[in-house]
Amino acid sequence: MSRTAVIVDAVRSPMAKGRAPKNGKPGGALSSLHPVELLGQVMQELVQRNGIDPAIVDDVITGCVSQVGEQSGPVGRWAWLAAGLPESVPSVTVHRACGSSQQAADFAAQGVLTGVYDVAIASGVESMSRIPMLTARIGQDPFGPSVAERYAPGLIPQGVSAELIASRWKFDREAIDEFAARSHQNAARTDLSTEIVPITLADGSVVNADETVRPQTTVETLSQLTPSFRTDDMVARFPEIEDWHITPGNSSQLTDGASALLIMSEEKAEQLGLRPRARFHAFAVAGDDPITMLTGPIPATEKVLKRAGLTIDDLDQYEVNEAFAPVPMAWAQHFGADPAKLNPRGGAIALGHPLGASGGRLLTTLLHGLEATGGRYGLITMCEAGGMANATIIERL
Repeated sequence: MSRTAVIVDAVRSPMAKGRAPKNGKPGGALSSLHPVELLGQVMQELVQRNGIDPAIVDDVITGCVSQVGEQSGPVGRWAWLAAGLPESVPSVTVHRACGSSQQAADFAAQGVLTGVYDVAIASGVESMSRIPMLTARIGQDPFGPSVAERYAPGLIPQGVSAELIASRWKFDREAIDEFAARSHQNAARTDLSTEIVPITLADGSVVNADETVRPQTTVETLSQLTPSFRTDDMVARFPEIEDWHITPGNSSQLTDGASALLIMSEEKAEQLGLRPRARFHAFAVAGDDPITMLTGPIPATEKVLKRAGLTIDDLDQYEVNEAFAPVPMAWAQHFGADPAKLNPRGGAIALGHPLGASGGRLLTTLLHGLEATGGRYGLITMCEAGGMANATIIERL
């Protein structure tokens, strides 16, 4: 009998503003917590609530993007040990940009499918208040001279890539802001508490709800914001962008967060008396033009649907990461996707995008969403730096 890989549980921390204390103003709700402690608490809760002996875990695969400072080294290993869990369990940290913890989950499931693992934990963490995104690249040239020459006059910020997508798909500012407002509205009307495990701070206070959702967001309030990426040199380089639309309000929020999933073979779950909640059905990764960069979810989804033998209409929910509103908008237009099935519990515009934790967060949200609606198949896909993307299909059991 062929092996299957199942999700027994999926949890995440609350999503908190990725803002450090400054000039007397408080930071985000989780900004006082070292990322190792944040992820460690999520791991500990995942193990305890399922009543497993943590020593049976074969590997802990952790996604993290800014692997410097407090997130350097095997951050998953330090988090596991911080939680008081067995030294005998190893860990590895992976980096596939924003899809890092989605890739961690895919690797964990693939390890189970091949028989290398019986039980694995896939996790992710990012503290954007303590390790700001640009800090990780100050003084560094990650591209090298050959890449710089190939893409001269140079690669561009992701926000400009989002502007290119908006221009090429002919999305106007109102449509983009409408999508962003919908993200907050969906999150605000959904009970997300089933996804969340509480996080205890050093002073004993507990954070148990998302800090990022703004129910009062409207198209009118978003329309007052100024585009973030319009500069003289980018205007000169991309004259095809007639109007610039990307603002902080229709982009993903800088966020602190962690996520973790308990993944094992279906046979192992039965032995342990645990209920499998979903089965991994298909996987795909894809690359695309690193200038438009954020279009990768389109070819990745095409590949995963072909491998699964499914069509877009067979899917009951799709989680397409809202790095910027035009990304899921272009994806939906390309596939003729049902907008009611797209990020129905709110996306990264409302919930935030804690980089290395986001893939696990989307899988957690997808699993809980399928269970709440009785859906069978769900898709998660994530745009990633360099023009890459992951796509994963799960089947609710």
